[in-house]
Amino acid sequence: MPRRLFGPLCLLALGAAPALGDEVTSYTLDNGMQVVVIEDHRAPVVTQMVWYRIGSSDEPPGHSGIAHFLEHLMFQGTDDLAAGELSATVEENGGTDNAFTSYDYTAYFQRVAADRLGLMMQMEADRMRDLQLTEDDVATERQVILEERSQRTDSDPGALLNEQMSAAQFLNHPYGIPVIGWRHEMEKLSRKDALDFYQANYAPNNAILVVAGDVQPEAVLALAKEYYGPVAPSDRIVPRDRPQEPPQLAERRLVLSDERVSEPYLIRSYLAPERNTGDQKEAAALTILAQLLGGDPINSVLAKSLQFDRKIAVWAAAGYDGTTVDPDTFSLYASPVPGTSLADLEAAMDEVIAKFLKDGPDAEQLARIKTQIRASEIYARDDSGGLARSYGQALAVGLTVKDVQDWPAILQAVTAEDVMAAAAKVLNRDQAVTGWLTAKKGEAQ
Repeated sequence: MPRRLFGPLCLLALGAAPALGDEVTSYTLDNGMQVVVIEDHRAPVVTQMVWYRIGSSDEPPGHSGIAHFLEHLMFQGTDDLAAGELSATVEENGGTDNAFTSYDYTAYFQRVAADRLGLMMQMEADRMRDLQLTEDDVATERQVILEERSQRTDSDPGALLNEQMSAAQFLNHPYGIPVIGWRHEMEKLSRKDALDFYQANYAPNNAILVVAGDVQPEAVLALAKEYYGPVAPSDRIVPRDRPQEPPQLAERRLVLSDERVSEPYLIRSYLAPERNTGDQKEAAALTILAQLLGGDPINSVLAKSLQFDRKIAVWAAAGYDGTTVDPDTFSLYASPVPGTSLADLEAAMDEVIAKFLKDGPDAEQLARIKTQIRASEIYARDDSGGLARSYGQALAVGLTVKDVQDWPAILQAVTAEDVMAAAAKVLNRDQAVTGWLTAKKGEAQ
């Protein structure tokens, strides 16, 4: 099912892994902060990103939404900066800035002229440990996040279905709790909650600095030592030993009926393994599997069968992203043409999946997908900000620079046998959730 990121700007940090040959240098400061520099000298601009290894799945029980809430509060003042001054300064210097929160991390970024990097580091380092919050700040931003939930979740039947499916998919793991939080818990978030979470987790030894653009590694390291180096580490960082899933023994099914739905659709999510450092082969096979089944709107297995051969679907797709700390999901999606029920569409989708599990992938299609992936990796190098996100996301969930650089070759090495082994393991209805979104109360039958 779709995994959502929340913040002033909703960003999908799922971009293609960078191609081999990127000029990447990594350092670690004395206070534990990792510094990664990606050189790109084609334009005099730079992206600075600070990634904290803390997300909604690391929140204390009963405080859902605190990670995202703190992301908002980080744009308030410090002992040296007035509220909103950081963003105003970025804008005055012709740049852009924003932030986003996910299950596994929170990230802040600025894109500015390369000669403004020191100024960006100075301000970002200041708010790492010196955030100042008043009760009025907290009350105002709490209302903002409640309104954000109203607009992005409560007013969107698809978002509500995603939320309910996540809660059903994860029997024990906090991935079942929405990033933005449950409303009844968001309403109670306090200044003390925010400061406790901030003081424990926002520290250099829980952060990754990624700088991409027209810079020299040695110069970036010198600036990082100057501005981030004096920031004291936290002694409250704890291992990410989250509750794990028990064996899932029965499929779960949901129907969400809402009169606002104009186009019904179905989603099925399966519990799926994540990418792990030094062991990415299975995740690569699942990445290829998602492309085979539903990555291309014309040539994928689901699209060809349901949209063009049987003509019973408006669209069909599949999705997987293993860049998470713990196992997440592999998902299938389909929307019926008018006159076709969700029950009939689901039955047809099941037939397509059963046939794929029996016959395996088409050799030409597998080769074509690998070529497309390779091309997307090359194009991704044109965006240094995208590269910064790719590295930052990977490092924030426990992967290494080498893992990121090895990923393209691992994808290219995936065989049909690898794909089929991954499909047989993951496409297991006992660990699946199937959701229907419909405007019709009787559609469940």
